[in-house]
Amino acid sequence: MGKKGTGMLLIGLVALLATACGNEGRPPALIDKEPGDSEPVQAAYTSLYETSVFLGDSITEGLAYHDALNEENVLAGAGKTAQFALENVEELAKRKPEHIFIQLGSDDLLWPTDDPKSYSLAYYAQLIDGIKDRLPDAAVTLLSVTPVTEEATRKEPRYRNIGDYNEGLKELAAREDVGYVDLSPLTAEHADLYDADGIHFQAEFYPILLDYLKDELDRRSGAQ
Repeated sequence: MGKKGTGMLLIGLVALLATACGNEGRPPALIDKEPGDSEPVQAAYTSLYETSVFLGDSITEGLAYHDALNEENVLAGAGKTAQFALENVEELAKRKPEHIFIQLGSDDLLWPTDDPKSYSLAYYAQLIDGIKDRLPDAAVTLLSVTPVTEEATRKEPRYRNIGDYNEGLKELAAREDVGYVDLSPLTAEHADLYDADGIHFQAEFYPILLDYLKDELDRRSGAQ
């Protein structure tokens, strides 16, 4: 296959992954939200995460869309995988964050390859190394892939591999000497805040997530 054909294939795969994340590549909550549906909550977190950037897929994108953080503190998009996040390293470097939270993998699990976990984590390692090279003083924390509901798993059985993927992600964090936070206790405690698709989250989830990450923010900042 020529370069043009390979490029078209990759574009098609990204489109498929984006569709898996919701209508036209955006999760249902991001499609259905009307202006004025909820009061902005970002004022409480703007200062706390002023020097942080969250890099990730459509789940991470909800932080900005639901006004939990300013847009400059979020670098995310529907269908993003560890491979395609490599394209964001230069933009990330321009923002000069002191702390970078990365949450990827939900879409990687759907990548059409024999071993999506190994394929993804290889690119994840490249991503971390690229960030370290461009931002050597920044603290990096990996966030686990959030579990999905049982109904979502019935519709997409590959989500049953989330636990195994997260084990690999935790091992990667240890090898790369970066932080790791398991979000599964948080999602279990707030299972009522899943969106209708059982994958994404309602607006109320994001302030809770940021509260949950405060200790990690303090710990990593203190270690610098």
